[in-house]
Amino acid sequence: MSIYTIAHSPDADDIFMFYAIKFGWISSKEIKFKNIALDIETLNEKAIESFFDITAISFALYPYIKDEYALLKTAVSFGKGYGPKLIKKRGKRLKKSFKVALSGKFTTNAMLFKIAYPNAKIIYMNFLKIEEAILKDKVDAGVLIHESILDFDNSLEVEKELWDVWLELAKKELPLPLGGMAIR
Repeated sequence: MSIYTIAHSPDADDIFMFYAIKFGWISSKEIKFKNIALDIETLNEKAIESFFDITAISFALYPYIKDEYALLKTAVSFGKGYGPKLIKKRGKRLKKSFKVALSGKFTTNAMLFKIAYPNAKIIYMNFLKIEEAILKDKVDAGVLIHESILDFDNSLEVEKELWDVWLELAKKELPLPLGGMAIR
């Protein structure tokens, strides 16, 4: 019997996609799946090591792993009219070299952020800790992803939608490629 690891983020849509595998609803005598949920930057780093058989990745990472992994045609994430958001405390003015929290250096949001704010001082942390880091003044701002873009503290506000950075680069309204699944 072959055992394949499927690694994805703990984000609700990823969990939903792999629910049947996680709870053993898919059975085969030849194949068994091992389901693993990790934050996207850990998944990206593990993909660089070719660690998992099937893994979620940020599309910004794909050029670095294209010789080891192929993209799957399903289980992709695109934003249209929305996406990661740069947030800060309400009314705060950001300096040119402000300190920002990002969810990982190989993420699509990091790629777009670095294009828009080349002088910012970047600190990488788990995406679940970014809002708290802003609230506790550990950073001046942070880029929120996943469900956190929908429900953040009222004392925070959006400085920039990374969707707008994407529109400026694309020069037309194309879907923002965020992430997908890759297979070795």
